[in-house]
Amino acid sequence: MISLTPELLRRFDVPGPRYTSYPTADRFVEAFAADAYKQALAQRGTGLVGRLAPLSLYVHVPFCASLCYYCACNKIITKHAERADEYLDYLERELDLQLAHVGGRPTISQLHLGGGSPTFLTDAGLSRLMDMVKQRFQLQPGGEYSIEVDPRTVSRERLQHLYLLGFNRLSFGVQDFDPLVQKAVHREQPAEQVFALVAQAREIGFESINIDLIYGLPQQNPQSFARTMEQVNALRPDRIALYAYAHLPERFKPQRRIQAQDLPSATDKLAMLAQALAALEGAGYVYVGMDHFALPDDALAVAKRQGRLHRNFQGYSTQPDCDLMALGVSAIGRIGPTYSQNAKTLEEYYDLIDQGQIPVVRGLALTRDDLLRRAVIMGLMCQGSLAIESLEQAWLIDFAQYFAAELSQLRELQEQGLVQLSDDTINVTELGWYFVRGVAMVFDKNLQADRNRARFSRII
Repeated sequence: MISLTPELLRRFDVPGPRYTSYPTADRFVEAFAADAYKQALAQRGTGLVGRLAPLSLYVHVPFCASLCYYCACNKIITKHAERADEYLDYLERELDLQLAHVGGRPTISQLHLGGGSPTFLTDAGLSRLMDMVKQRFQLQPGGEYSIEVDPRTVSRERLQHLYLLGFNRLSFGVQDFDPLVQKAVHREQPAEQVFALVAQAREIGFESINIDLIYGLPQQNPQSFARTMEQVNALRPDRIALYAYAHLPERFKPQRRIQAQDLPSATDKLAMLAQALAALEGAGYVYVGMDHFALPDDALAVAKRQGRLHRNFQGYSTQPDCDLMALGVSAIGRIGPTYSQNAKTLEEYYDLIDQGQIPVVRGLALTRDDLLRRAVIMGLMCQGSLAIESLEQAWLIDFAQYFAAELSQLRELQEQGLVQLSDDTINVTELGWYFVRGVAMVFDKNLQADRNRARFSRII
């Protein structure tokens, strides 16, 4: 069993990117806008960039019926369900604007509905959304089709409806089972409700069920979170995402409702993390990497074992590294060697579509150095290893010369037991997997240059 001492956890309790992309989204520029995005789509459509590869599709649904105080997502709080109908109108128009530059009826192997709360949509709204997708894309058999679920907005009947629409994976937002913590973050949902929904989802036939947890929330302490972890292990979801709460009230207005004095101390927060890691390992969960755990027979754990793990803007995935088309306000996508992001406000998003424009307002065209560093960072984040000779042949570089400064930093991490270095390989150790973001940060040229890391969440 790995020994995650408080000293080790404290040493790496620093801010850093989550590396759902490299370069990270804070590097996007407004000079990359709709025209550059159209060119990327057109290149894909003419076969210059992976024409035959299936797409991944992300749809952002920003609406929530109530405000969770910890939330840092792009969301709109409203009780007016009819606002979603107008939003679906614009989503359909955006989809057609994008597909006009692709041609044909693309295949998708991965679909993810995020938010906000996608289950803010009514059953009719969800049916309409899936109909517009199925009319314009071919859904690959065996693909991953997932949706984020607010347990307070679904019943067994709604779960059955989601299954019939084609979703095969669910992610429940739980965060914590303790009633005092739930009240403190304005998200009250009885544990019994979640247990019943998970049991019903299993009976219906969903392939994988994930729950999200957060440690570091107000009113949490090691004792209360230990009770939550006992309940989680009893629930035994297929996957668990365990996130650290980042208190950034100056950036995220809802967090201003959380009083700093109600947050657990740094010592207690690290104790909760250590307890949770021990509890999950003791319950047989595999640490997939960076906040993610899975049962040994879950597809995510199998993919890690077999070296097939991938990573995109939604996190770890079993699907091959592929282009990601993003729809909706603030949605981020990737087409070929480019990243793009839609307008962040509903007003601007609607205005651009009303003008007949794809609502991309910023992005990035990756340089050769960006692509090389992305390959290195994703190799570390997903496989935990790099074959140096293969990289040298693929990129026509002398690795030791190109990454001389990075290798010097890696030798320090080797002394701390996080990596193993040889002339041929770089391997993340079992201990290093718990700090893999810190290992990847070594190769982040932008981060090393400015050292301004406060905008990121902490790496553990």
